[in-house]
Amino acid sequence: MEDRRPSLAPFECASGISWLSHYSAKGTNRCERRLASAHEDASESPPESVPCSGFVHSIETCGTVDGPGLRYVLFLSGCPLRCQYCHNPDAQGKPHGEIRTSESVIEDVVKYRNFIRRGGITISGGEPMMQNEFVHDVFRRAKAEGIHTTLDTSGFLGHRASDEMLESVDLVLLDIKSSDPQTYRETTGVSLQPTLDFARRLSDLGKSMWIRFVLVPGLTDDEANVRGVAKFVAGLTSVERVEVLPFHKLGESKYEQLGMRYQLSDTAAPSPEQMASCRQIFSEEGVTTR
Repeated sequence: MEDRRPSLAPFECASGISWLSHYSAKGTNRCERRLASAHEDASESPPESVPCSGFVHSIETCGTVDGPGLRYVLFLSGCPLRCQYCHNPDAQGKPHGEIRTSESVIEDVVKYRNFIRRGGITISGGEPMMQNEFVHDVFRRAKAEGIHTTLDTSGFLGHRASDEMLESVDLVLLDIKSSDPQTYRETTGVSLQPTLDFARRLSDLGKSMWIRFVLVPGLTDDEANVRGVAKFVAGLTSVERVEVLPFHKLGESKYEQLGMRYQLSDTAAPSPEQMASCRQIFSEEGVTTR
């Protein structure tokens, strides 16, 4: 049933501090409507009759791990993070890949309505908020079709999600990779604070969240770090689920294909005992995990 379709365009990842600063700046927006130079105001929402365009990395038509039920998962390209265990390194850097309109995406989604009627659409990445106007337009159109919407994000660019956009999001899958700022930067290459700020904002809005924490031996498994994540999550009011996920190396071969160094090649997956210990710490802070 699963059908993952890769991008049709060649890999053109460009990295560096200049683009990272560009995409981190509040109010900066590169909605791919600019491909036609139709709109220059970054704060302007696209007219409802004008579909927005975005860069797509791949599509999974019957995903089972990216939100409730069977889901149409749209993976976008472009990400300012450099997570050591990233399983889509080809999605890092500036947005690139197959160009799709929000209208064409929804036309494809509704073909799977019978399969995803108890699920919905999830937009993941990469980091979806690098293409926030495209995400907003896809979700707006999905809600008009009565389809459940989920945003899978690191939260680093959460400031780019307007309240209006969040109204079209039913659920946010938020990765909190560490509670210690130094460990977070070592793990991702960026600052922790924007993610914490976004989580608090979602909580204040009452927006449903699933929190994800990846246990990486020797990197994120320090007891103080795990307990810090648990305490932070315990203080949020709209968390519906917390998932403690074991580190894996499923994306390692992609690094080899791209000529990139995989920093965790000598790191083993956490043992059942390590996973149990991590879950126990969350439990001690009043947080139930899955």
